[in-house]
Amino acid sequence: MALSFLPPIILGAVIGLYEMILIHRDVQVPQHRAGHAVHAFTFAIIGTFISFNVPFVLELTKLGNVPVLGSVIGIRIAIALIMAIKIHGVSAALKSAGQATAGMRETWIHSLIVGVLVGFTPYLWPLISGFLPAWLQ
Repeated sequence: MALSFLPPIILGAVIGLYEMILIHRDVQVPQHRAGHAVHAFTFAIIGTFISFNVPFVLELTKLGNVPVLGSVIGIRIAIALIMAIKIHGVSAALKSAGQATAGMRETWIHSLIVGVLVGFTPYLWPLISGFLPAWLQ
């Protein structure tokens, strides 16, 4: 089973950068910005890696026998939901800890958009890869 490495890193980094910019806007304490940036990048790349390599994940975790979740689309939906909840949770935690600007808490729609982007990047890759330089394809 061949694993995909470069596409998840590229798309995960782009999505992580987008999330980092939005969280960076929310964080008032400059020392915490770097930590949140690393958090955004790490989770976006991990999520896209899992999404691109669902057969490997299904074999590794033995989830193949679980109804709905044991399918490629089931895992990608789960990734999208987990990412959306994670993004919204980080934003809510910043707000409750007094580290976020008032009124800047991420909305569920933003959280769902980023979650869906992470979960369903394998479907976007064929559309995007044609515009990238040859060494990134």
